[in-house]
Amino acid sequence: MKRNIAHLPLHTGRAPAWLFAKMKILARLLIVAIIEEYGTKTFIERLSDPYWFQSFGCVLGFDWHSSGLTTTTLGAIKEALRDIGRDYGIFAAGGKGRTSRSTPEQLMTIAEKTGLNPEPLIYTSKIVAKVDSAAYQDNYDIYAHTLIFDKSGNWSVVQQGMNNKNRMARRYHWFSDKIEKFTIDPHAGVIAPKKEQLILNMTDKKTVAAQSTVTELSKENPDNLFKELKLIREKEMSLPRRHQILLSDINPERIHKILLKTYDSTPKDFEKLLMTKGVGAKTIRALSLISDIVYGAAPSYSEPEIYTFAHGGKDGTPFPVDRHLYDKSIEIMRAAVRKSKIGERDKLNALKNLQNF
Repeated sequence: MKRNIAHLPLHTGRAPAWLFAKMKILARLLIVAIIEEYGTKTFIERLSDPYWFQSFGCVLGFDWHSSGLTTTTLGAIKEALRDIGRDYGIFAAGGKGRTSRSTPEQLMTIAEKTGLNPEPLIYTSKIVAKVDSAAYQDNYDIYAHTLIFDKSGNWSVVQQGMNNKNRMARRYHWFSDKIEKFTIDPHAGVIAPKKEQLILNMTDKKTVAAQSTVTELSKENPDNLFKELKLIREKEMSLPRRHQILLSDINPERIHKILLKTYDSTPKDFEKLLMTKGVGAKTIRALSLISDIVYGAAPSYSEPEIYTFAHGGKDGTPFPVDRHLYDKSIEIMRAAVRKSKIGERDKLNALKNLQNF
């Protein structure tokens, strides 16, 4: 899937308690309906579609176009899966802010209760976060990260970054089946306010040569690279316009310390380099600059609101959330799910056939 572009204004505030309580119930019923009909993999795959995810959040009644839709919808999904996860073998870990950083610990807790091997999931969580913060640099700082997975090994990651300068948010979607390599065109989709001008995309398939060169550079004597980086800074004004990298952000002394680690650990490829402790956005920028200037291996500098009519929106757009209608939807979905579990699928089939109408 190509990267998809849409507006996500950065809004403050949160869902009122009464609305979030209803969102959790409806989310749980919708998830059960999807899983009963198609299985856990289909639900996980749908989460990786940025437009389906946006539509799902709108059905739950959140602001149709704000950044809060992402974190609130993920919160409702996580709560829903906490209730039904053991029954269907599907789970969620992560969250917003400090909670997102405790994803490995949450995965360990889930593994202890279910017998699943947590290590592949922990690695997935860490490398996905590292790619979107260091290898895919678009001026958005990641602050929300949620991993949804099932016992068969299918997973989806939804994370969001914010740009405080333009007051916009950007959402990143990943799906296990679309990943051939974590560092080569890995996203199932990206929802963003615009195509960014200042961007370093080391995940573009065109950057395979640059990835290899950057990895080899990380193994060289840090003193030599330190000299190169200082030389580049001194000649900043002579660099071609296409670089689009702010050299003032790069501190040679700090990069030197990080390169000492990579020199000692000798990462075998770009993915292992990203996972080296201390290697972040500035290290990758510095190495990509040196790669381009010295070796000519250039990095890449490129880069549904209708569902809100279901129940309305928290901010009153297109109308305030209709509590009576919301409760009626929950009642209908609860009856449909209950009947489907005992083999009476008339209700679910009727819902499915609404698309024809």
